[in-house]
Amino acid sequence: MNEDNVKRPSIGMALLPIVTAIAIFVVGIGILEYPAELMLLFAGVVFAIFAMVNGNSWDSIILLMGDKIKRALPAILILFSIGLLIGTWFIAGTIPFFIYYGLEIINPNYLYVLAFLVTAIVSTCVGTSWGSAGTIGVALMSIAQTMDISMAVTAGAVVSGAYFGDKLSPLSDTTNMSSLAAGANIYEHIKHMLYTAVPSSIVAIIVFFFVGLNIETNTTQLESIQVMIQSIDELFELNILLLIPAVIVIAGSIMKKSPLIVLFASSLTAMILALLIQNVSFGNVFASAVSGFNMDMIAETLPNLNEGVITEEIESLISGGGLYSMYNATFFVFVAFFFASALEKSQTLNVILERVIVYLKTIGSLTFASLLTGFAVINGTSNALVTYFLIQDIYGEAYKEKNLHPSNLSRNMEDSVTITEALMPWTVSGVFMATTLGVGNFEFLPWAIFNLGGFVFSALYGFLAPYTNGFGIRKLNPEHKDYSDSKIS
Repeated sequence: MNEDNVKRPSIGMALLPIVTAIAIFVVGIGILEYPAELMLLFAGVVFAIFAMVNGNSWDSIILLMGDKIKRALPAILILFSIGLLIGTWFIAGTIPFFIYYGLEIINPNYLYVLAFLVTAIVSTCVGTSWGSAGTIGVALMSIAQTMDISMAVTAGAVVSGAYFGDKLSPLSDTTNMSSLAAGANIYEHIKHMLYTAVPSSIVAIIVFFFVGLNIETNTTQLESIQVMIQSIDELFELNILLLIPAVIVIAGSIMKKSPLIVLFASSLTAMILALLIQNVSFGNVFASAVSGFNMDMIAETLPNLNEGVITEEIESLISGGGLYSMYNATFFVFVAFFFASALEKSQTLNVILERVIVYLKTIGSLTFASLLTGFAVINGTSNALVTYFLIQDIYGEAYKEKNLHPSNLSRNMEDSVTITEALMPWTVSGVFMATTLGVGNFEFLPWAIFNLGGFVFSALYGFLAPYTNGFGIRKLNPEHKDYSDSKIS
């Protein structure tokens, strides 16, 4: 088929596959709870058929998909590296170390707020939501499970904290790429994001604090925690050296080393510590790295282990990870990029957005439209980099015409793309968070307060600009501060 014969769809025709895809997602995933991979595949087929009807070839869709996967290969490798990291941290005793002292120190009533704060600190240091959720986040989820408190709220707190650093850390790739795409200085970009990050964090802390106060700690629960502490103490040799793998991750990220090298170095260190400190066999160390950790691996080293120490609860709490644990998430990446390629070739989104932008006359409507577009595109592509540059292409000139500084656009990119991607079960980050934390996306979504707050506060600043003298909005030319609802000139 000749690609020169490709036709752009009309606005009416462009709406047809988009409405169909939305219906597939809402009914299939939201109501009937069918596998997200299958629904995404069906939606991709809808766009692929539409693209071919308009003159695109099937080969062009597959070639575009291959190009997207090629660009995403580092992220796919990081996905596997996180699985490797979790498996090796388990058998080394690093994650059990965090769980042990977390159970010793943390009051159940403050777990939610601490989950947010601790994960936020770690993610800011390492500059990655995946790294912080896959390490300290896993330990916090295990603590919540042991304390028998809400896994959904804890996951929401972990996701909120993880994306705090992913949004604000100068080490974060999304922070760098969003500012680059919009043409904003990275430090001006980070400073401007504080207008939404600070209130979102305050709201998150308040919510997690008061929700935590309602946790009822009974005697049975406290006894269960003590049993878990004693079991971990019997099963693992715990000492300060087990923090080395975590220190490597933080130090490597601060030194801006390759994430793959840092994660592999941390995993290799954990494997060595498992051999030296936990006295496990080479075979079990490799098995934990590949297939995931289970309690039999450590029990083999303890012939005099008291009966009843390894309970179903501790088996559930301290197990998992490994390269194999990320296979489903990796398969999802392929499905997501098929959908994204078919969507891009169909040109439906571009046609609709080009028509919509001419009606955006105010700062509020322009801000809200760019936020909605960012959210829609990241859900359709699962590729933040592509989304950033698409948003810049569509809205960049409109922001300039409204005398808005590029940092407004870059902040809106972060608040609609970076921190919302994890909320939907059909995005790559969404699959990663649900898989790693063991909680469904729609379960933790209402509790991802920070992620929801960024979108809300960005929209509010835009709509309230005429009444607040532009609080939270930065002008390109400070001498012309007209925040009224005048038309874009």
